[in-house]
Amino acid sequence: MEEVEVPCYFLCPISLDMMRDPVTIPSGITYDRDGIERWLFTAGTCPLTKQPVPAGCDPTPNHTLRRLIQSWCALHGVERVPTPKPPTDRARVAALVSRIAAASRSLVTAAQQEVLDALRELRDVVAETQSERSRMLVAAVPGAVDVLAAVLAASSATKPSSSSESAVTSVADAALEIMSSLQPLSDSEQCLARVANTEHQLLVDALVAALQRPNPASRARAALLLQNVTDAMPSSRLASLPEQVFGELVQLIRDKVSKPATKAALHVLAGTTAWGRNRVKAVDAGAVAVLVDTLCDGPQRRACELALGALDRLCGCAEGRAALVAHGAGVAAVGTKALRASEVATDKAVRVLRSVARHAATAAVVQEMAQTGVVGTLCVVAQSDQYGDRTRDRARETLRMHARAWRTSPCLHRDLQAIYPSC
Repeated sequence: MEEVEVPCYFLCPISLDMMRDPVTIPSGITYDRDGIERWLFTAGTCPLTKQPVPAGCDPTPNHTLRRLIQSWCALHGVERVPTPKPPTDRARVAALVSRIAAASRSLVTAAQQEVLDALRELRDVVAETQSERSRMLVAAVPGAVDVLAAVLAASSATKPSSSSESAVTSVADAALEIMSSLQPLSDSEQCLARVANTEHQLLVDALVAALQRPNPASRARAALLLQNVTDAMPSSRLASLPEQVFGELVQLIRDKVSKPATKAALHVLAGTTAWGRNRVKAVDAGAVAVLVDTLCDGPQRRACELALGALDRLCGCAEGRAALVAHGAGVAAVGTKALRASEVATDKAVRVLRSVARHAATAAVVQEMAQTGVVGTLCVVAQSDQYGDRTRDRARETLRMHARAWRTSPCLHRDLQAIYPSC
């Protein structure tokens, strides 16, 4: 059957596809609802006329054009565009946020059910068929993220009785689920940065509590949100994170809840261990062993880079280096990943090996580095143009530290001995 050409006035000027839900904005131009609402959330102007569109403007449904499109589809045997479900409007979302804010100032027993009901209704809005539109709508409501973060923080500050503990947990989980769904949006990230500066301690405590729950979905969401919170926190706050944070992150990685959750936990470990106190806390929590085990499991490239980055940070303290060399596969795992993941991973691996060679190189460790192929890997890195100058310089520096033991080692192949850097 010959393909029917769709009339140009049935096409959305943005997507150039036939409109399913035509709406008109104040400039008088009609667009498909999905396309124009995405545009207005970021641009705030009419795409064709460039005229400004008032913030919070709800496009007007063009019922006449929609009926014409449906009639044309029926006449030409084209699958009929279904009548769209009325979308959630901004006023309803704003009213829900106001209800949550009013009832959550103190999560006392009387208010818990009111907050939970409103949160569940808001969660249903976010989970609608047009989920991306709904998420953008919620994120655009002034104060929405602040209110959700306040509810989550209040859940950690509340000391519930045995009868109300389940309700408080349900409130926290609902708020966490909604916040997690909003995180890819820039508006919500800016709001979260503001909240992380003011209520960081309560927010972190609430996320630690979520990480401790048996529910894998809650733990995964908490890890992803903790990544965003720590990215937004000032350095002065990050330097004094509680020990429980590192213990729960290590356990999350060990439990392999999900790949995104593992990456988020690795990201937090790599980002928060720039400070000495956090390094010791992470080492005491068993971070080195779980990072080595992660490398041995053959992670994806990004997870490998994050794990090596965290090990690089942890080897900045004596406790971290001692834990690495004490692990049966520690040095070998780092050396193996030096050539197999990416240039970034190679640089991080060489930095770790340099720290070990400089500060933890007992006779046994020096011999182990030769036997496990680490020395050969360093020789390849030092001579390869594939890597940056700094990475190659660090590899050469590490080789020169123990050249007397390594240059003539029977574990080093003759070809590698020939390219061994001179002292």
